[in-house]
Amino acid sequence: MPFPNELLPIVCVVGFHHARGPELETWFGVEDGTDPAADNDWSFLPFMALSDGAHISVEDFSYFTLRRRHSPSRPASSAFGISCTRQMDASHLLHRPADVTRSTVQKAVVVIADNPRLFGHLREKLSMVTGAWFAQRDFTDVDILKKFQESLIRNLHDTEDTQDLYIGLSLRELIYEYKHQTLVLLKCILLQPKMLFFGSRCERLCMTQFSLISLIPLLLSHLDDCASPDLDAQAFDAQPPSSLKTSDRSSLLAYMGLPLRIFGKGSLFGPYTPLQQLDVLADHDRTKSYMVGSTNSLLLQQKDRYSDILINLDDSSIAISSPALRSALALSAADRRWIDFLTQTVTSTWDPKNPSRPSTLAYMGSEEFIRLQFEEYILALLASVRHHLYLVTLPSNVGPQHQSHIQPTHNLPHSIQDFNQDWFAYWQSTPSYALFLRTTDAHLFDIVEPRHPTAGALTVDDIQRRITQQIATLQLDSKVAATRENLGRHLVTGQKKVSMTFEKLWGDIEAIREAQRKKAEAARDEGNAKGTLERRNSVASSTEGSMETSSKAAAFSRFSTPSTPDLAAAQASVTAAGQKAGAYVSSWGAWAAEKRKGWGAAGGGWGRGHGAGGTDPRATEGHRSPGKKKSREVTGGDGIGRLDA
Repeated sequence: MPFPNELLPIVCVVGFHHARGPELETWFGVEDGTDPAADNDWSFLPFMALSDGAHISVEDFSYFTLRRRHSPSRPASSAFGISCTRQMDASHLLHRPADVTRSTVQKAVVVIADNPRLFGHLREKLSMVTGAWFAQRDFTDVDILKKFQESLIRNLHDTEDTQDLYIGLSLRELIYEYKHQTLVLLKCILLQPKMLFFGSRCERLCMTQFSLISLIPLLLSHLDDCASPDLDAQAFDAQPPSSLKTSDRSSLLAYMGLPLRIFGKGSLFGPYTPLQQLDVLADHDRTKSYMVGSTNSLLLQQKDRYSDILINLDDSSIAISSPALRSALALSAADRRWIDFLTQTVTSTWDPKNPSRPSTLAYMGSEEFIRLQFEEYILALLASVRHHLYLVTLPSNVGPQHQSHIQPTHNLPHSIQDFNQDWFAYWQSTPSYALFLRTTDAHLFDIVEPRHPTAGALTVDDIQRRITQQIATLQLDSKVAATRENLGRHLVTGQKKVSMTFEKLWGDIEAIREAQRKKAEAARDEGNAKGTLERRNSVASSTEGSMETSSKAAAFSRFSTPSTPDLAAAQASVTAAGQKAGAYVSSWGAWAAEKRKGWGAAGGGWGRGHGAGGTDPRATEGHRSPGKKKSREVTGGDGIGRLDA
């Protein structure tokens, strides 16, 4: 059975009208004739359910808070809503209403409950139901929404109180993205400034805030006063615990003052806050601090007016406009050492395919491990605060006669310095600190050691680790990798160009060499042909010339170009020359014999005729001029040609 003061889960539908904007259409799970929006003044509910920029996504989720009015049986408190927004083409509707004039239809199914503990399981169910309702293509058929609301009531108390409240809240992703800034944001929440989160994706915007809140033990289930700066019921009823059971974690946390009351009088928590609520944020007399999120970029232009610190999720940046807050949020050496250990643990076990669990599947680096580390940090912080206050007030509480005896036992270092003294001074001015002092024992440090988990001064290892992380933050590896890739690509291109140039050069050289070789071969062939022709002419002339000419031709033939001689022609030439030489000798011998006979008959006629100027018998055959030779061929009586010299 439900508790008397709790709000049973109710369901409503919000649609976007082309003229009137977002508006409520129908309720499920309420009595006939009642309108929870009108009864509780939820005029901003349609704008919270349909976030700015939801039309750019196929599906988006929005998380928001609502103020419930008081009733005779309960005080005013907070309600929590989650909406699933979808859109579809209007032409796909089976029954298109007359007031649907736009090309698309956009609607949101909203669930409102009294506690956000159901959101982890509820998110998946809401997504499936909304998708099935849109798949019908008939928005007048709402039977699936009625059954969905009834199932929420039946399953409300089926699970035990130990149900996991942190489904969908990934601390690993938070630390992996923000690293040491995660601790900065946690300590900022404890100081209760005006925190503004901005992001284009509404679901990521809201879940980041819920993840940060979940780092404070028990706070996620104690948000009854977060929806309005006028609510303060929990702080009014808060009392110091009367007992402690150290074996019971809940008892120990309550004794240590947890959860810290971050949201109460003057504070507001709105995971998604529409522009229509800016008046509440700008009311400085009523609203002192808040933690809100927005998807509208108009707030970025007025960040100094609406925030002390702006967290931009789109570019993972944090801008602190308050100098005092910036000094308070500076991390000490011990803080950096502690958060660096967590960051390294998460980074070394990061699995991109499944970011919610370590790649080693071990406890180290898991969600539970991270959550317990933050719990240990906060317990040590609270114990150190109480121990610091005890040391400050010790001289006035202990008489001089007892100080020498007590001093050795309680002379512990002021460990609050490891948590940043400026942070502690800033926290002392917040309502959360005042409530902590009122509801906790002065000797908390007797239960939890007042010591930073990684206490100690700055060391060389801290500096080296800091430098390593800062270099990693610069993402030099990815930038150098990109530069290396570009350089390699240019080198490959240049190598190809150089190779092509050298290949062309060598090709040209080879072409020139080939042309020269062919030219030389042509010249050699031409020379051989010319030599052969000359040799043939020489052989032909030698057959018709004299012996001397034949001998010179033969000698020339022997010392000419070393080509293969024509032996048959040479032998014929030699034979012809021998025959002519023999004929010549024979004719000469016959002529000489005839002359001797004539000379003998004439008596000494040769001498007289020659000496008396007689006629030389050879003069009738030819005449030889003085100093000049003349060859003449005469034909003898036998018909053989003779050569007369």
